[in-house]
Amino acid sequence: MQKNYQIVIVEDDKDLCAGLCKALKEESRSIVSCEDLKSAREQIFLTNPSLILLDINLPDGNGMDLVKEIREKNLPYPVILLSANDTDADVVKGLELGADDYVTKPFSLSVLRARVNAQLRKKEPYSGGDAVVIGGYSFDFERMIFTADGEEVSLSKTEQRLLKLLVNNQGVTLSRDDLIDRLWTDGAEYATENSLSVAIKRLRDKLHAKDHIRTVYGLGYMWVKDDE
Repeated sequence: MQKNYQIVIVEDDKDLCAGLCKALKEESRSIVSCEDLKSAREQIFLTNPSLILLDINLPDGNGMDLVKEIREKNLPYPVILLSANDTDADVVKGLELGADDYVTKPFSLSVLRARVNAQLRKKEPYSGGDAVVIGGYSFDFERMIFTADGEEVSLSKTEQRLLKLLVNNQGVTLSRDDLIDRLWTDGAEYATENSLSVAIKRLRDKLHAKDHIRTVYGLGYMWVKDDE
């Protein structure tokens, strides 16, 4: 059964709010928008949202106060802060108060959508204990056991995340920008195209997967299906 998510968007800029609602809308999601803290509190504390997208500067207060309130109540809702304040001090304060991510304006809607998807994936329970078996490979992401032709292979956390993205999207080209954003969701400075290239090379070498991990030039990478 497909899981349904409720995303609460708290943003007083009507045009931006409309753009966010459109960008994040999917069949499995309901989107609720609020323009101030008062209506946001009513919505959040009376329902069970899957994720909160929260502007910091609102007409009736500071969004960080709401983050603090949510965490003091021990509510598990993921919160992504939106702000034009881009100093390190602002970002650190937001994350220390309990926000799960901090996105500075202006931002790409596609990047924000990837960050939202990353937070929602964290809420998904593991769907089964079986390993993914592809040809001579066996990938058990729950127990972190990976084998190639019967030989166990040690993968770093980044390589594991990269492998999971590739095998869960076999035959689909994943763009370089999307992979970078989904692998390094904390926005670390070292997450560059070169970082991705290095991760791809190491994964190929460790798994001897030159024929399976294809570079789609000018676009990104894919795990090639056996019938291709």
